[in-house]
Amino acid sequence: MTSPTSLDHYRLLGRSGLRVSPLSLGTMTFGADWGWGADDAEARRIFDAYVDRGGNFIDTSVNYTNGASERILGRFAKAQRDRLVLATKFTMARDATNINSGGNHRYNLVRSVEASLRQLATDRIDLLYVHAWDFTTGPEEVMRALDDLVRTGKVQYLGICNTPAWRVAELQTLADLRGWSPLVALQIEYSLVERTVEHELLPMAQAMGLGVLPWSPLGGGILTGKYTHADLSDENSADVASSRKGVIASIGHLNERSLAIATVVGEVAEELGVTRSQVAIAWTLVNPAVVSPIIGARTVAQAEDNLGALEIVLSEAHLARLDEASAPAPIFPARFIGRPMAQQLIFGTTTLRGEIRR
Repeated sequence: MTSPTSLDHYRLLGRSGLRVSPLSLGTMTFGADWGWGADDAEARRIFDAYVDRGGNFIDTSVNYTNGASERILGRFAKAQRDRLVLATKFTMARDATNINSGGNHRYNLVRSVEASLRQLATDRIDLLYVHAWDFTTGPEEVMRALDDLVRTGKVQYLGICNTPAWRVAELQTLADLRGWSPLVALQIEYSLVERTVEHELLPMAQAMGLGVLPWSPLGGGILTGKYTHADLSDENSADVASSRKGVIASIGHLNERSLAIATVVGEVAEELGVTRSQVAIAWTLVNPAVVSPIIGARTVAQAEDNLGALEIVLSEAHLARLDEASAPAPIFPARFIGRPMAQQLIFGTTTLRGEIRR
């Protein structure tokens, strides 16, 4: 069963000694530049609702709402800057017409950090993520450039998002061998409708000392029950959609399977007398690799509802139902090694008791 907690019951972030809240406030919704975010007044209410409860871990990116997210957050955080852990990201292009304004290379990294420091109106970034692997920049260039920024004091800790497990393991090993600053956080999509990360990314994070921060723990909203069969879509536009529905469609979750999982979430929520959002977020907190799911909201009511997930206790029976409804299909080599024949070939006919080391 999960144990209830609160925002001021802090957790260590990966292999670091940094203390962060068990839910992180996502601010991609701060600013209306993309057509569906919160205006300054509502963003302020969301920020206050989080911080007033002891929340200290806030997530943004240099490109969110065309920079408005960082600017708004910078204004809000100024009065209590040293009580907050501000996390931002680089990689995504700040100018769609400038080929070097995006990517993982040193040029973009340095310019992006300079832009974030200006927009956040701060002297340092507490946690800087590689936002996504660009499949073009060499790993040594990335990790050396990140380490240089840590040595200057402009960046305190490092993380990575949306990157294959084998590449993250390579980057972490390279940092350890060279004595460079290691990665301490892994931000990945993880929810009841996106569990394929359990195959490689989550075990890798535990083995390599990275705390996991799930983004979109509500499956983009589909787990809240707001979408029906009439909303099913395979829309896949290159542009950032002007509606939340378009965003969810673009990442592939508006499908029959997701709706079926959302139905089970609804059944569990009704039995517990809580909201679907709270059940979905509470489920992510059960995984021992998860440190702080990222919650995003367009209204203070949504934010307060999400924060209530910390009070939810899911029984073993509820967890079993949710897991069964959402279980991802096994993949090789775990699919093969887990079969009885392979197990007997490895261990013979004897029984081995002990912890499985993934």
